[in-house]
Amino acid sequence: MQSRSSRASILWLLAGTVVTVALLTWLWGWALPLVLFLVIAMVMGHEFGHFITAKRAGMKVTDFFVGFGPVLWSTTRGETRYGIRALWLGGYVKVPGMTWYEAIEPEEEARTYRSASYPRKVLFASAGSLMHVVMALLLAYGALVFIGHADTQRVRIDGFTHWQGHAQTAGELAGLRVGDEIVSIQGHRVDGMAVLDATIHANAGHEISLTVRRAGHDVVVHATPVDGRRVLVNGQPEVKGPAPVGLLGIQLTNPTVRTGYLAAIPNSVSTVTATLDQAVHALVHVLSPGEFATLWHQVLTPSAAQSTTAQTTRPVSIVGVVRLADQAAQSNLQVFLYILITLNIFVGVMNMLPMLPLDGGYVAIATYERLRQRRRGAAPYKADVNKLTPVVVAFMGVLVVLFAFTLYLDIAYPISNPFN
Repeated sequence: MQSRSSRASILWLLAGTVVTVALLTWLWGWALPLVLFLVIAMVMGHEFGHFITAKRAGMKVTDFFVGFGPVLWSTTRGETRYGIRALWLGGYVKVPGMTWYEAIEPEEEARTYRSASYPRKVLFASAGSLMHVVMALLLAYGALVFIGHADTQRVRIDGFTHWQGHAQTAGELAGLRVGDEIVSIQGHRVDGMAVLDATIHANAGHEISLTVRRAGHDVVVHATPVDGRRVLVNGQPEVKGPAPVGLLGIQLTNPTVRTGYLAAIPNSVSTVTATLDQAVHALVHVLSPGEFATLWHQVLTPSAAQSTTAQTTRPVSIVGVVRLADQAAQSNLQVFLYILITLNIFVGVMNMLPMLPLDGGYVAIATYERLRQRRRGAAPYKADVNKLTPVVVAFMGVLVVLFAFTLYLDIAYPISNPFN
């Protein structure tokens, strides 16, 4: 049974969580607490991967905690202590014997990480990143089945532009309606916005025919695009330039379609695979000397940090990710889920870099020990990780500099809301 002090700790923790969520919601809206919760859940999913594989491999797990710092609440079940600490900046799973110089009681040695077989070491160290892939697959599957994706080969009217001095746009005058799906224009099938825009723009002052699907029936509509240079929007011509550009004043969107339960399986795999490829290339680019030079220039030069190129291409810190996810959650659920998919994959790839203290560093050391053991015979080879200290310090220095640059830019020159 739980002690009275343990129950009191839980009540204080719940009360503090409610107050914090209420304060964040009052200051920044409902989306920010949701994003923060999902980020923490993602981190704990990573740690759960380590936890469950350690248990299945027969390793001893002494701690499984959310957060760092002072303990707010904990309980012991079996040989594992579960709990929550004050700083919710991550989490950890503790398994004895992660290095050869750690002192272990003889009776506990058989259940340490260092005594496990090579496949079990690799599986345990990789489990966190594998969990990120699993979470990304679940997010992708859920997005395809329950939310859907934009069908870029179909075009639908989503609204009409307000033209100053005009009660209706050319599209409204022609009888087009919100929700109409444009099937063809001038007898040519519409399989995307490019063909549609090009035909409308090229026919200023000339009547064109459009076939739209409305309530399950095809309807032919005749419209005459207006020269965009003569149309005012917010006091400015909608089109500037020497040549006429035809406009109907319609706002277009790609309709959302849902994927079937079975078809979503390969599609979600394709989505995650493509994101994985993008994450690998992005990580190589972010860690390149040229990118560090670019970030340094942006830190020193406000105009460079606020340029369109910087706003659309620069890497972001966790502050920037949370801000973008918060903005997406309030405006576009599909993009919000894709940000979560991308974040999971990027963190998973990052963690597999072959350098301590990342998970990939333990995989690299276990592999090195395995290769040396085969060369030396049956005796296990014990790598001295202390020799890697200068390299680890240098690597951590690179990550700290990258974090400092991106954090400063995200605070001083935040990326403009792309969803406005």
